Amino acid sequence: MKLDNLVIVLDHPDESRNIGAACRAMANNDISQLRIVGDRSSYDIEHIHVLAIHAGAIFDNARFYSSIKEATADCTVCAGTTRRRGKKRGKLYLPEEFADHIDAQTQSGAKVAVVFGNERTGLTDEQLDQCTCGVTIPSSQGFGSLNLSHAVQIICYHLFRKKLEEKEGGYRGIVPVDLERIDKTVKSVTDDMQKIGFFKMPGREDMEGFWRSLLSRAAVSESEVQYLEKTFSKISGLATKQ
Repeated sequence: MKLDNLVIVLDHPDESRNIGAACRAMANNDISQLRIVGDRSSYDIEHIHVLAIHAGAIFDNARFYSSIKEATADCTVCAGTTRRRGKKRGKLYLPEEFADHIDAQTQSGAKVAVVFGNERTGLTDEQLDQCTCGVTIPSSQGFGSLNLSHAVQIICYHLFRKKLEEKEGGYRGIVPVDLERIDKTVKSVTDDMQKIGFFKMPGREDMEGFWRSLLSRAAVSESEVQYLEKTFSKISGLATKQ
């Protein structure tokens, strides 16, 4: 994912502070190209900068247009965001699906736009007709409307995560070890328990089953099982010296 080729388009946003918050959301995810369908003079720059915190430059460098079509003319993909499905709205990507869909295009140098509608009305069918595809963020049926900046944050986050995943070595949270690795740890731990005389009566098999079940449910990482092995090895070593 090449984040420099991503364009965020806000179509006639109502509230200046929402624009500022959207700028901050973009900056959180290393996305800086902002385009606004509307008139710059309609917005309170001071209110924008207050909510943007240190991302005010994103608004200062924003470009203004008279239509979605004009704002996205240099893009190869124009995705409209919507929470409403309908016959005219076609296939709607989830944010993570959209990130996969446009990845190759951004890397090739093509620009990709994501369009967000007005806070009150969202994107109309006519505005979505100016887009080439749609993206939707699942939310509660009882209260489905998202704040503009929250929607921008969610979409930008998934695009940013795609970029991180492509870095050398990847970018992942805890990666649980497989059962084969857990079995090695279980053997190491119970061997050490055997050395210190823990199993004075038959019971090793039950203990192995306990550790295997516990560790698999805990979804332990490689560093965690290594730490566990070293701990029991040290306990065993200290006990045999006495």
